[in-house]
Amino acid sequence: MSAINAQSFGRDFLWGVAIASAQNEGAYNIDGRGLSIWDVFARRQGKIKGGAKPYEACDFYHRYKDDLLLVKALGFSVFRFSFSWSRIFPDGTGRVNKEGVYFYHKIIDECLLLGLIPFVTLYHWDLPYALQKEGGWANIHLLRWFTRYASFCAEEFGDKVKNWIILNEPMGFTSLGYMLGKHAPGKTGINNFLPAIHNAAMAQAEGGRIIRKLVPGAYIGTTFSCSEVVPYTEKKEEIAAAKRMDILLNRLFIEPALGRNYPHGDFPLMDKLHLRNTAWRYTDRMQFDFDFIGLQNYFSVTVKHNSLIPYVQASEVKAVARKVPHTALGWEINADSFYRMLKRFWLYGQVKEIIVTENGACFKDILQNGRVPDEQRIRYFRQYLSAMKKAKQEGVKIRGYFVWTLMDNFEWNEGYHARFGIIHVDFKTQLRTIKDSGYWWRGFLTGR
Repeated sequence: MSAINAQSFGRDFLWGVAIASAQNEGAYNIDGRGLSIWDVFARRQGKIKGGAKPYEACDFYHRYKDDLLLVKALGFSVFRFSFSWSRIFPDGTGRVNKEGVYFYHKIIDECLLLGLIPFVTLYHWDLPYALQKEGGWANIHLLRWFTRYASFCAEEFGDKVKNWIILNEPMGFTSLGYMLGKHAPGKTGINNFLPAIHNAAMAQAEGGRIIRKLVPGAYIGTTFSCSEVVPYTEKKEEIAAAKRMDILLNRLFIEPALGRNYPHGDFPLMDKLHLRNTAWRYTDRMQFDFDFIGLQNYFSVTVKHNSLIPYVQASEVKAVARKVPHTALGWEINADSFYRMLKRFWLYGQVKEIIVTENGACFKDILQNGRVPDEQRIRYFRQYLSAMKKAKQEGVKIRGYFVWTLMDNFEWNEGYHARFGIIHVDFKTQLRTIKDSGYWWRGFLTGR
């Protein structure tokens, strides 16, 4: 593999790290913050590995200054973080929590003081619990609630924040939270999933319009998870299963944003979604001309036909079973697949720029005498950055790359078991230790 360095991507390329409020902040019940769906979901026995709860997480709420100094010391220029909706609006709407607003001003001001570019995500999966009690993303009033929240954030922070991400991985929080029940709020069934899809598709566009109207000079995007879907064999039914899975994992939210409506075909689930959308007559409201799209890639998916799985009739053939390289979570490591997904999204033709807003890997890191050797993660980054450079050289307009994640954190239903950070966190003491991969990034970015 040829050597790569940050300079070869261009002087204006954005190198950053990403975190999320629910995964990092902690301080869940102080200074006026309301409960989020994850605070409540974590109470349900058996839903989160090890019974973990996000109540303290990484205590970023109290340690943000030190953590931002680490971002700067490692050579990054961008800090991507999210607002906690329930820290700003404890009840989801109505009363504003001044302490929560002040906290985000402090983070933004500290970023600017250090010369870091703040990239703010409006929604990273932590809906206020007060809104979930009314149905959450499945409620037809969700768009009204989100409009109020987004408008407030734009007016309050828009003079200092010019880089905005509307939603983080809508396919993730709608499918895992409103269909499969594996994530907060733990809802299941098609009658929760379909309206959640539609409300999220409209919210990502409406959020873009709000930021465009209220923030002069804003650079606006939204993020999509993406996974190349490969049929296990060339059998007709498995190719069809892969196409159905591809609609869900890769096409479901970007195509409405591009004005193409929901994807459909030989897929009854999409027919149901189209019928709902026709009734609501909101197709044009799902479209927005984003300045960039964020792509977040962690694995490719190999599927086989499975008639026992409702609607999609497909199931994954795990990387472990296929004996291919994988992370500690069993996710396939395939940088060539990442390259193909970058090319594919660019070929829509309506995408102005791409930022890889998340990419990283979980491995079984062990703190040894004050050091965390994580050569597997370094190798992973080398492979994926090489693949990204190849796509960039072939004409894909890639503006930046953000590492997931700065530090080990609360990794949703995996709790504190899955470590993605380039900084190790001892969750008993909150001691931070830069992993070898963190030092590798410093060398990559600064030449030191």
